[in-house]
Amino acid sequence: MFLQPLLAKKIIAEVKKMYEREVIIVSTDGLIMASTNDERVGLFHEGALICAKEKRNVIITKEDEKRLKGVKAGLNLPVFSERDVIAVFGLTGEPAEIQPYGELLRKMTELFIKESWHLEQTQWRERMLESFMIDWLQLKEWSPGFLEKAQILGVDLTSLRQMILIQGHEWSPGDIDQMARAWKSVFPSDLFIRWGNERILINHEVPNHEQKEQLLRQIQLICSLAERLGNSRAAAGVGRAVSGSGLPQSYEQAEKALAVSLKRKTAVCEEDLKLDMCLTEISPGTRHEFPQRVLQEALRNEELMNTIRTLFHHDLSLKKTAEEMHIHINTLRYRLSKAEQLTGLSFQRTEDIVTMYVALYFLDQDTK
Repeated sequence: MFLQPLLAKKIIAEVKKMYEREVIIVSTDGLIMASTNDERVGLFHEGALICAKEKRNVIITKEDEKRLKGVKAGLNLPVFSERDVIAVFGLTGEPAEIQPYGELLRKMTELFIKESWHLEQTQWRERMLESFMIDWLQLKEWSPGFLEKAQILGVDLTSLRQMILIQGHEWSPGDIDQMARAWKSVFPSDLFIRWGNERILINHEVPNHEQKEQLLRQIQLICSLAERLGNSRAAAGVGRAVSGSGLPQSYEQAEKALAVSLKRKTAVCEEDLKLDMCLTEISPGTRHEFPQRVLQEALRNEELMNTIRTLFHHDLSLKKTAEEMHIHINTLRYRLSKAEQLTGLSFQRTEDIVTMYVALYFLDQDTK
């Protein structure tokens, strides 16, 4: 492991906030990578080279300034990763005075490097996972490179799998990590991937005796966590369990289910879709024209349209609709009567209810 110059500069920038004297970070071959004094960057430092080779603190005296190249009186300390020296940290000043600061700053540097290395490894794995999933969904035949990635990531390509898409807020890396830990505590073999700015993709390995209810409970738990982290409602679509080679089909099913979930505000499995499957087969022209013909003048009244949506969301329950909209039930009845006048449809007739529901379905899909 080596300390990169960019990271060395970041460390120096942090040190300058806490320590006023001159500080340098030197590579193991004795070249100054970063310094609070920009003029010293790139120069050779013989004291740091000795420090790196001998893996010990090196005190630089005024006498040493005359015989060692590129040094100033002060203290050089080796920076370790495990047992290897990866850089040297140098401070100017009287050794006895600066020793406590040197040890503290050296320790801080080692922790900073360790944290940065772990972050880099995490980001590398995330990029590899995303690339691997893209290949899995697009390749018609698995290439040697794809199979090698699967082996590195420890993915069993022979197991049954299903795709899950969760959509919500633009989460931070920390949010994604928190949700991933919660999911993998139950399903450790799954691939949990950030999929664009507002989506999460879960490649779920289906256990032999898994119950559908168990999976949906875990999805709902993650959606609830996602909502708390992102402060917005999350939706989830679930594809069917397929063999590894059939994963693209499961992904398409998850996308269809997600579109319905965004409207229903609850997790949706593609295998449970019935009416929605029929409606997706209708031509785009009809889908666009139908709402205009059915809803007519009601489309001009946003409050009225929102009332109808809420009514369908609560399965035609007047009580629940009025409660969610914070209106009196008589106000709700008035609005529905107004909708009936504008559309010529009745909420008392099954055929009219279905017609209005389908028109609203197409309207919302066309708007998206």
